[in-house]
Amino acid sequence: MNPAAQPSPLVSFLPIIAIFLIFYFLVIRPQQKQMQEQKQMLDALKKGDRILTSGGIYATISAVQGQDLVVKIADSVKITIARSCVSKLVNKPELVSNAG
Repeated sequence: MNPAAQPSPLVSFLPIIAIFLIFYFLVIRPQQKQMQEQKQMLDALKKGDRILTSGGIYATISAVQGQDLVVKIADSVKITIARSCVSKLVNKPELVSNAG
């Protein structure tokens, strides 16, 4: 009778290593890339940029004051928000409907 050969400890860890690699490339790496792009976008904000805040408010940047932004949300309404509250840079031309 031949005794049953025990698999190498490395072979038993291969599925765990494979799952970790798949998890890294499908979840962790894209999230790190997205966070880096968000940081670059926040650092590049300037006066005149059209933004969308995390609260869902569209605004135009009137002034940049360090980590705070003074934004215009209506004709004579300006508010100060934290730079980290910007979720997206919109910068699209406003849609103007022509009536007739």
